[in-house]
Amino acid sequence: MAAEHTVTPGLFWTVFGTAGAVVFYGRFYVQWLASEMKKRSVIPIAFWYMSSVGSVMIFIYSVVIRSPGAAFGQCFNIVVYARNLVHIWREKGRLTAALNFATHAAAGSIVVVTTGFMAWTWLKEYHVNQSIEPAQAARNWFWLGVWGVGQALFFSRFLVQWAVTEYKRKSTVPPVFWHLSLAAALLQSSAFAQRGDWVNGFGMMASIFIYARNLWFIHRHPEAAASAGE
Repeated sequence: MAAEHTVTPGLFWTVFGTAGAVVFYGRFYVQWLASEMKKRSVIPIAFWYMSSVGSVMIFIYSVVIRSPGAAFGQCFNIVVYARNLVHIWREKGRLTAALNFATHAAAGSIVVVTTGFMAWTWLKEYHVNQSIEPAQAARNWFWLGVWGVGQALFFSRFLVQWAVTEYKRKSTVPPVFWHLSLAAALLQSSAFAQRGDWVNGFGMMASIFIYARNLWFIHRHPEAAASAGE
């Protein structure tokens, strides 16, 4: 993916996207610090709040710069983040009927809006690739394919996490989540770098160490590998 295929953002959008990346990708550093303090892999509730806010900000930025992979990657995640918060609030006795309804209504509305903008971003990408040399277009689609494999792994990690959480009725992160995260981050960071999407690229690269560190904690303390929402 050539760098010129992303739109160069102005100062406001650069700052906005960078702030979103700090919140979204920084969630794993918060998670890492919590794990270091407890000497086992844990997910603090701040992780899910940062996931929700950062995901929306990164999505908006990705639409502005016309980065189809990043836009798609953030389109549906809010549902998983919201469901984890609902389970955590329920477990802690904070979930009211009004909060439950508002959370699901907000998540559903966000998905509807983001789906439309995500489709528009991919349509623009298609038109751009139709207007350039076939060899360059082929390279662009190849790296979108690399991104796609990584995104499939990212989606599957939260699908597995969500399924385990729904089954246990408690926010839970199984060890396979971290294996899938590491493989996906390696693929997606290379795809974002090829495109010149450095906000998402650097954010993805910065998370690789965190995934590896969690796998080390799980290797050392497998009996405590599934705690979340602490």
